[in-house]
Amino acid sequence: MSPQAVLHDWPLATSDELDIAADALRGRTVAVLTGAGVSTDSGIPDYRGDGAPPRNPMTFQQFLADAEYRKRYWAGSHLGWRRFDGARPNQGHRALAGLEASGIVNGIITQNVDGLHLRAGSQRVVDLHGTMDRVRCLTCGQTFARADIAARMAEANPWLDEPESIELRPDGDVEVTQLADFVVPTCTVCGGILKPEVVFFGEFVPTEKFAEARALVQGAGALLIAGSSLVVNSGIRLLDQASKKRLPIVIINRGMTKGDPRATVKIDAGASETLTELAARLDG
Repeated sequence: MSPQAVLHDWPLATSDELDIAADALRGRTVAVLTGAGVSTDSGIPDYRGDGAPPRNPMTFQQFLADAEYRKRYWAGSHLGWRRFDGARPNQGHRALAGLEASGIVNGIITQNVDGLHLRAGSQRVVDLHGTMDRVRCLTCGQTFARADIAARMAEANPWLDEPESIELRPDGDVEVTQLADFVVPTCTVCGGILKPEVVFFGEFVPTEKFAEARALVQGAGALLIAGSSLVVNSGIRLLDQASKKRLPIVIINRGMTKGDPRATVKIDAGASETLTELAARLDG
């Protein structure tokens, strides 16, 4: 096989494309890196995919510095939480869980905060950017279940109704205009600022999380990247590690990624159906 087999247009991968990708991975322990494109078939939109709306995400610095920003964040996050929490794993999540159960995949590194890999049955999941189902106090460090915080917000803000037409964002929030009377949750232990355990724009991935992810790639014989355009630095750093080790790299994503020039195989296709077909070849 040539150093890079550029596999062409989506939406569906061909049998030949899948065979080439399977050949690149077969007989090796595979580390997996996933992005938002893996969860689109679960009803969670992509950040940068085709048709994704323009975004002006709140930064960590804004969240910390301004109570109005925190009010805007928590109001939108509260309205989006029910839809976000109600998402269910799709075929792609289940295919990866099956490959881990078979011993082919050594773990999942995900840039997603939706928890769907764990719900699908994956056991070793490194959530690089955190998870929406936990909330932490930035003052005392106390953690809370997101469901409990949601119940508190609903009680404190009974007037805040979910709009008829809701545009859920990839990180589980929605745009809200009714903010004047919104009551922001605070820590019940010390009264401090609460924040979901997710990495905001402007924050760094925790050192220990990245070390876990790096260890998975270090212990693998190949890297499979699915549903990520590799714009975020943490993904590129893991790709760099795999490249330095000269591992086969298979990328599945709708559209171009920053890693395409270094891919052994690139498939322009949807993650769910491609992962399902690829898993059938590897686990057969």
